[in-house]
Amino acid sequence: MTFVLVHGGGFGASCWDLLTPLLDGPVIAVDLPGRGSRPADLSTIGIADFVDAVVDDLVTRDLHDVILVGHSLAGVTLPGVAGRAPDRVARIVFVSCAVPPHGTSVAEILSALSPAVAEAAARLGDGMISETGGLHPDLAAVMFCNDMDEAQIDFTLSRMGSEAPGAISQPVDLTGMPAGIPRTYVRLLQDESLTLATQDQMICNLGGAEVIDLDAGHMAMISQPAQLADILNAL
Repeated sequence: MTFVLVHGGGFGASCWDLLTPLLDGPVIAVDLPGRGSRPADLSTIGIADFVDAVVDDLVTRDLHDVILVGHSLAGVTLPGVAGRAPDRVARIVFVSCAVPPHGTSVAEILSALSPAVAEAAARLGDGMISETGGLHPDLAAVMFCNDMDEAQIDFTLSRMGSEAPGAISQPVDLTGMPAGIPRTYVRLLQDESLTLATQDQMICNLGGAEVIDLDAGHMAMISQPAQLADILNAL
């Protein structure tokens, strides 16, 4: 069994650094295009490029019996990976993932903000997005760091970057995701980025999944890596 970890929006493979030593078995943390080991122009890439990158890692390393774990925006990537490499994926784990209904985009489904995020966004106005396309640190702290101590907040903010607009605006294709691959959704109970109601809708969009609750904020791999590792190892 190999864990393959796919990061969410605005991050790279390094967001998993506190979790990877705690997992039982080999671990591959993927850098999606436009960050880390896969430099690319974020303005020109989208969901298909993300799928290609993960499938390339699976095929190049000849990985089988994979526990494919994605976080947040990785919800648009995991279905395509499973559809392209169904013989390599043993289980798909969605950690507070955004999974729009087939044919719609993440931009169309994330209008429901928590009160704390809505207040921070209103206060920052146009300044909530930097000139390079990243989130203002004050907004990021509200969205991602509500359950963290200062060291964890610094760790999170230091690993943040920009995101490919195409991954947010392009419609997702769920048709190729094999029904026979087990699906688990890790629901994060303190998440300020994807509210519980939104996460429940994502589970419905998947057509159902085993649901495991974790009392953590959005970046559980940073704020509660041991607890998240326990969940993944038990799978």
